[in-house]
Amino acid sequence: MLVYFWGFLYSNYVRFWLKWILRLLTRKCELQRVFDGSKAGAQRTLSIEHSLASSKNKVLRNAVHVEEAEVEKCVRDVMKEKKIEQKDTGFKTNLHISLLQISGYKKLYLNVENLRKVPYDSDNEEHEEQLIELWNLLMPHENLKARITKQWCDIGFQGDDPKTDFRGMGLLGLVNLVYFSKHYTNEARQILSRSNHPKLGYSYAIVGINLTEMAYSLLKNGALKSHLYNMVSGSPQMDHFHQFYYPITTISKCCCKINDEDPARGGIQKCGEHLAEEPDQLHSFPRKSTISLLDQLFKVPPFRSHSPFTYHAIPASAVFIYDTPPAVCHNTSSSITV
Repeated sequence: MLVYFWGFLYSNYVRFWLKWILRLLTRKCELQRVFDGSKAGAQRTLSIEHSLASSKNKVLRNAVHVEEAEVEKCVRDVMKEKKIEQKDTGFKTNLHISLLQISGYKKLYLNVENLRKVPYDSDNEEHEEQLIELWNLLMPHENLKARITKQWCDIGFQGDDPKTDFRGMGLLGLVNLVYFSKHYTNEARQILSRSNHPKLGYSYAIVGINLTEMAYSLLKNGALKSHLYNMVSGSPQMDHFHQFYYPITTISKCCCKINDEDPARGGIQKCGEHLAEEPDQLHSFPRKSTISLLDQLFKVPPFRSHSPFTYHAIPASAVFIYDTPPAVCHNTSSSITV
């Protein structure tokens, strides 16, 4: 109760007077102080977003909802309201970048949501072409005998017609699978090969769709802001969302626990919980080794083993995450790495 009361008191009274005092002392508004006191990236953009959204000034509050095409005009309006000279190019450039990131994130979510709402249609030629492309990317040496066939189970679908598996994530689930298989073909085939392990196997395509659901949930609740604001100096695009699918795929492959009753979802839920709890860890991927990253996110000891069931992580050539040599993942009786 005291926490809520303090929050109300701070946002409605204390914050205003604190900003007023700091302005008198520094002769700078809050936006200027944020730009001067932090480097470009998530911390800065999140602070700017909070400052604008919390402002009592309507022009500033509306800035977080501005469309990409109106960002330049919005920057001028904000500078006018805050009495900042238009010739201050440093402030203008920094605010322009921050507003592009904020508006781009909202637009990206809408685009992802629209794609998710598109149901897979077997009568749609483009949908069918993407599905066949997925098969050809993963199984280049084996031809489909028919459109409806048990062969689809070989790449992790549940039945003889994959269209029924896309109901939850719609076309977004297929697009992510195709993007991953097309741009990270070797890694995708490695993971598919491991998914067919006779004892520790799992449904590759179903797990992939569940990973799409996790990435979509993180985007929806704002947990991806830290990652995207650090990775993209401008407006995030659909490709950036697809690229995020690769890190969570490799992380889940290396260190998620697999639920015995439902291997397609058990580990993914655990992975999602940790990423959602510590979203700020997302932007640190390029600076962490695989072992220390897994230790940070999942609180598991860094195993190294040469057991028959030890699998190697994705090579360091995937610079989107790793800049250190590949590590070794290991399974124990309490957790299985895939």
